[in-house]
Amino acid sequence: MPRKYLRKLLPSHATISANPYVARFGHRLTHHNLWHLHRRAVAGGVAVGMFAGLIPGSNPVQFSAAALLAIGFRVNLPIAVLVTLYSNPFTIVPLYLLAYTLGRWAMFERADSLPAFNVSTDSWSAWLAGALDWLTTAGKPLLVGVPLLAVLLSIAGYALVRLGWRCCVVQAWRARRKRRLHE
Repeated sequence: MPRKYLRKLLPSHATISANPYVARFGHRLTHHNLWHLHRRAVAGGVAVGMFAGLIPGSNPVQFSAAALLAIGFRVNLPIAVLVTLYSNPFTIVPLYLLAYTLGRWAMFERADSLPAFNVSTDSWSAWLAGALDWLTTAGKPLLVGVPLLAVLLSIAGYALVRLGWRCCVVQAWRARRKRRLHE
């Protein structure tokens, strides 16, 4: 079971509480849900990580947002930070195209493809004017689609982890019951 493997990797609650860097933040970082591996905390950590993974910016911004949200919602902190890695240079373009399409759909606009970024390279001011024009065309659907996609991915991640966890537990119960019957 992944829980037993992850438990070996994560520090214990006593180790975390004794750390002088963690002690500076008082009780906020010593809450047991931030470090405990149970279905609600892990599913919440996945949901927070899925949401924070679509925050525009680099990984440190997403990691920080995931950590703050995990502390606020009291869900598993390491899982929340690790899950943000689903948005990376290889996946961010398809995710933003999906967000754009979702934004167009949510705004009841015809779902065309993303407008081409054809701007003049003659001067800086011409490039900036063309970029701003492109952004006003594509910006509204993205502005609606990115948070909507983040919420949908969070809900899906939460539900899938809860369902997967439940399936693993039921399978372990059945295996234990089968072993007991054959003894």
